[in-house]
Amino acid sequence: MKAAILALLASLSIASAAIPAGQDPVVRVPPEKLKWESKPEDLGFSQAIVEGDPAKPGIYIIQVKFPPGVMSKPHIHGETRYGTVIKGTWWTGEGKVFDPGKTVPLKPGSFMKYPAGTYHYDGAKDEEVILQLMGMGPSTTTRLNPNEGLFGHSLPQQNKK
Repeated sequence: MKAAILALLASLSIASAAIPAGQDPVVRVPPEKLKWESKPEDLGFSQAIVEGDPAKPGIYIIQVKFPPGVMSKPHIHGETRYGTVIKGTWWTGEGKVFDPGKTVPLKPGSFMKYPAGTYHYDGAKDEEVILQLMGMGPSTTTRLNPNEGLFGHSLPQQNKK
């Protein structure tokens, strides 16, 4: 009898160790619940935090939207970023020269890793692009030419009349 009680206590302690007290609940975020934010100077680019906070230490996951014809200009991040294309064709370029004509297309489902400190530019050409990006915060972005802004046009702009 004593052996049976010890076996029962041992199995209960193993089972309780598998389910930690105070475990965080499952998190589900459908697209319609994302809170998209943008700034007027960003040419329609917007982002939504999915998990964490890019400004604080720890993992963060964000989604970003590039409207057609908008691309970031050369910049670096202080942390490695991992990106997955959700919608559209994401056009990606490396280096300090902004040249949308030399970008590489990535279709939905594609993955890309930007190592910390790698100058790059990316965005959309003829369709909206949505990406999911993740990294370890705090996140920093340093623009190559801050006076030019972070975003530019990836396609030739027609003169407005």
